[in-house]
Formats: sequence, structure tokens, C-alpha cells
Amino acid sequence: MNIVVLVKQVPDTESPRKLKSDDSTLDRAAADGVINELDEYAIEEGLRIKEAHGGEVTVLSMGPDKATDSIRKALAMGADKAVHLIDDGLAGSDALQTSYAIQQALGRTGFDLVVLGSESTDARTGVLAAMLAERLGVPQLSLANKVDIDGTSIKIQRQTDYGFDKVEASLPAVVSVVEKINEPRYPSFKGIMAAKKKPVDTIGIADAGIDGSQVGLANAATEVVDFAEAPPRAQGQIVTDEGDGGAKIAEFLASKKFV
Repeated sequence: MNIVVLVKQVPDTESPRKLKSDDSTLDRAAADGVINELDEYAIEEGLRIKEAHGGEVTVLSMGPDKATDSIRKALAMGADKAVHLIDDGLAGSDALQTSYAIQQALGRTGFDLVVLGSESTDARTGVLAAMLAERLGVPQLSLANKVDIDGTSIKIQRQTDYGFDKVEASLPAVVSVVEKINEPRYPSFKGIMAAKKKPVDTIGIADAGIDGSQVGLANAATEVVDFAEAPPRAQGQIVTDEGDGGAKIAEFLASKKFV
């Protein structure tokens, strides 16, 4: 089975994140880059599917040169090979353009199953899986907390507020996963050393057959019109309970229109 796992490098959520003043895009140099957390669960699920059904796992990442660190970690976890889509012309691409670029790259790798996290911690749009499945013309199985494959049939449990739905489709397909699906493995020393020898195919816009006029900040369908830093958190109000603490809290909540 040809399993492709999409991996995105994002700013560490423990680091301060900010937008650049000149073009309102995310300043990726201002924070350490890490694998998008939910993509680690996607990597783990891809590896488990391979272990159960055979085949190979290819990591596909679109991003700047720094994304190599995240690619190597995915390979150290056990992925077989990687494709790194990197080109200055891709900078500033929105979700719609990203889905197009990845579609083109997948045309180069081929796939039976595409696995990715349900959202990224830098953008949190949660729409890439749907956009990609639509472009590829294959089923989308989203928010999976369990995946089962039997021949060309794939079944998932889709996490919901009330429990889960059972969803079934035929391969090839696109599956997005949530954090409850598994526990990602840690790269072993042996895996880290082996990752250094695994192939990484570095490609650009021309290699993937991407139309440069369809990607990049200047051609994006969406834009950041304005932004401002969040104001510092105000000092909290202390309520002293002198027998009327409940009434004071209720009055405060009412003043904030919470009740």
C-alpha cells in the first residue's frame, strides 16, 4: 500500500508567534520550528497501517528549508522516504493554494491513502483535507479516532461531540486524524541514524507541474487585512467571601453578560 503522510512544520506553540509587518504573513523565523502536533499522530497511524498491511510510508512536506528538520524526524519515526516541496514561489500560499500544490505533488508520488492531521497549530483552518480530497476526486474521511482497512475498503470512527460516527469508503482516500487515535512513537537512536540514509526528493514548482500563477502570496484568494498584538492580560478581580461571595460572583458574571 502506498501511504503518503502530509507533514507541516509549524512554530513551536511554546514560543511567541507573530506576523510580519511587511506582508502580514507568519514570521516563521521568530520561533523554533516543530512538526505540527496532529501530524505526528498521522505519521504514527500511517506506520501502523503499513505494519498491518504492508507497503511503504512517504512523508510529503511543503515548506521552507527549515522543514527538513521535521522531515528527518518523521523518517526517524519509521517513514521510508520523503518528498520536500520547496520553492520561493510557494511562500504565502493560503489553504486553497496549498491544496492545489499538494495535489500536484501527489501526482508525482501516487497514493492509495493520504493521512494528515485534522488541523495545523499555526493556521487552524481545518479545511485542507476536504480541499485536497475534492481536488483529487477521492473520498474524505475526517476527524478519525480509529481507522480499519480491509482490502480496498476503509472504515473510520469519526469523532463527534456526542461520541462517534462510523464512516466507510473505498480506497484511494484522504483521512484526517485527531489526537485520540494513537500514541506517537519516539524516534529511537537506530531510527535517527537510519533516517540520515533515507531518500528525500527535493522538488520545486516546475518539478511538480505547479502553475506559478496559482500559488504564492500575490495570488492568494485570502488576505490578512489588519492585525494587532493581543493586549496584555488585565489583573483579575478578587472576590472576598464575607457571606455574600455567591452574590458578588453572580453580579460580576452578569456585568460581563455571561449570565
